[in-house]
Amino acid sequence: MAFDLPPVRMGLYAVLGFFSFLLFCLSAARLGYTTNLPEGDPLNGGRNFYDPIVVELLFTTLMTMPWCGYVIYCIYKRFEARYLSTFRDELIMLVVLWFFWIIGAAIASSIWGDLTWCSQFNACRVLSALEAFAWLGWIALTMLVIVSALFGFANKAFLEPLHGRWDPRASIYNPSSKV
Repeated sequence: MAFDLPPVRMGLYAVLGFFSFLLFCLSAARLGYTTNLPEGDPLNGGRNFYDPIVVELLFTTLMTMPWCGYVIYCIYKRFEARYLSTFRDELIMLVVLWFFWIIGAAIASSIWGDLTWCSQFNACRVLSALEAFAWLGWIALTMLVIVSALFGFANKAFLEPLHGRWDPRASIYNPSSKV
């Protein structure tokens, strides 16, 4: 049985999209809590605030979710566009996202660290889950970077459509199909 890479990539993108959605929800919950602290809340002396790293993670997820949807669509439908449709374009975008994810996960972990001491509070459980899904998303993204880079190198496919199932004669945007 032959190994088919597009379903693996679609699965990894679906996992990344799912983790992005969960991280988006957790980031929104954290922002909602810290910007509307109830009176008498011991956090920050009861004064509203926001964590800049949570905003960064929120922005990262807002960039990642549409990208995952777009690539899954491109792979599933074998869609080719003039821009953002080659393995090179995919890798550039994945590396940009990778930096956002690693920065967000690392800074969140360095600020909050081990939160097991306060796990009885809902705010700490949200932060623990936020950290966990930031790292899980980064791991899924790292796997995507590795898989796409290896495929591109092994097949010299960096200028080929990112869906990975190309026929150069049928492509309307492939530069090697010009006669």
